Amino acid sequence: MLDLRLYLVTDTGMTRRHGLDATLRAAVRGGVTVVQLRDHDASDREFVALGRLALAALRGTGVPLILNDRVRLVEEVGAQGAHVGQSDLDPVRAREMLGHTAYLGLSCHTQDQVTAACALPTGTVDYLGLGPVWATSTKADHAAPLGPDGLASLARASTLPAVAIGGVDASRLASVRAPGVAGVAVVSAVCRAEDPALAARELRAGWGASVEVGG
Repeated sequence: MLDLRLYLVTDTGMTRRHGLDATLRAAVRGGVTVVQLRDHDASDREFVALGRLALAALRGTGVPLILNDRVRLVEEVGAQGAHVGQSDLDPVRAREMLGHTAYLGLSCHTQDQVTAACALPTGTVDYLGLGPVWATSTKADHAAPLGPDGLASLARASTLPAVAIGGVDASRLASVRAPGVAGVAVVSAVCRAEDPALAARELRAGWGASVEVGG
């Protein structure tokens, strides 16, 4: 089961302070429940190496590793799934490549995208990433911010569990809590933190009870 409460998206530059493996170990100690490895600038070879480093850091924790976009590398890395955006691989094709046991997430920014995602064959997508809620510097080409009301509207339209992403930190958790929002996805709030374990612990404590989805 996939626990979406605190979903960490990595940033290779931000994790250099402590190192990717140390950052992930600390974040998981603090309560991170899912890790997505994201590095658009890495070559496939570099990305596989990062993936294996991340997987080693997560081994034995029960926290799954999700690869951003590069569905073709999930098996080589040994990851537990992938996450695709609207301009990435078609989710039906991604599911065909992944098989039925891996997790698959899909980013959505509009009502039409959410409606289309929910109309996909059952079992294609496990969860949605909804955002950005607020403007964020971690993704330069992000869509227009939804704001908390826009997020709530998309979550209401979804039959799939969702995580809120984009500018989320501990001070904004109450603003993104809405029916259908199973958790929050963060990047800099943990990756840039002086103490990633403490940052994750504060986020987990602020979010609260578990919501799990099958994969």
